[in-house]
Amino acid sequence: MGDVLLHVYLYLADWEGKSMSTENERDPHKAVDYILKHAALFAKAKAERTYIEHYRKSLKGILMKRSMETAIGAQEREAYAHPEMVELLKGLQAAVEIEEKLKWDITAAEMRVEIWRTEQANNRAEGRVTV
Repeated sequence: MGDVLLHVYLYLADWEGKSMSTENERDPHKAVDYILKHAALFAKAKAERTYIEHYRKSLKGILMKRSMETAIGAQEREAYAHPEMVELLKGLQAAVEIEEKLKWDITAAEMRVEIWRTEQANNRAEGRVTV
């Protein structure tokens, strides 16, 4: 499990501050390029988050099976308190953060394209009115 957590932390550290820069905000081609470049990263981030969410259930079962307790509630309590589970939850937190950042960066790039399209339509309409 440590490998997954390490991968998520390295991924998050690599993505700190890599949103679309303000100098490129007005160029729709750069916005589309940004979307194309980051779509695969978003998919990877979503896959990592989904994997961790599902592995959490498996880890709970593994830890409950290892428990020396006989009562299900006690096994569950031990599983949730186990350091491996706490580590996994930190990884899930990081994975959700990465996914959400990429999602909103891509959404912002899509909005930039829409804003550009609206501006172009407005410019065309102004040209027709003034001629």
